[in-house]
Amino acid sequence: MSVKAEGRVVLKDVEDYFDALMVQNAMPYPKLLDLTGAELVASDDDMMMLGARVSAYAAVDPRGPICLVAVTREAVDMLRRFTNLGGATRPAKIVTTVDEAREWLAGQVKGQG
Repeated sequence: MSVKAEGRVVLKDVEDYFDALMVQNAMPYPKLLDLTGAELVASDDDMMMLGARVSAYAAVDPRGPICLVAVTREAVDMLRRFTNLGGATRPAKIVTTVDEAREWLAGQVKGQG
């Protein structure tokens, strides 16, 4: 599942994305999130809310690998916080290009077989 975010991205947008993953039973599948055109906006409270939500998904296993594409220092820092939320055990990586993300995800899927 590949998503390209553009413009301002707030907690509600992330929650809507998670809801869509659950409804579509897509949690086990690899995910590529291209955030190179996005401005990530999240307070410490937002991150705590997101952490609680990610923790709630711990019962959904397996959760597929996720690769996040970002180019700004601020975005990378926020995504690092996200990947450490809620004790998620899925493979996760932050890269700077979509091609890197696709290559990494392909390796993850290949390694599962």
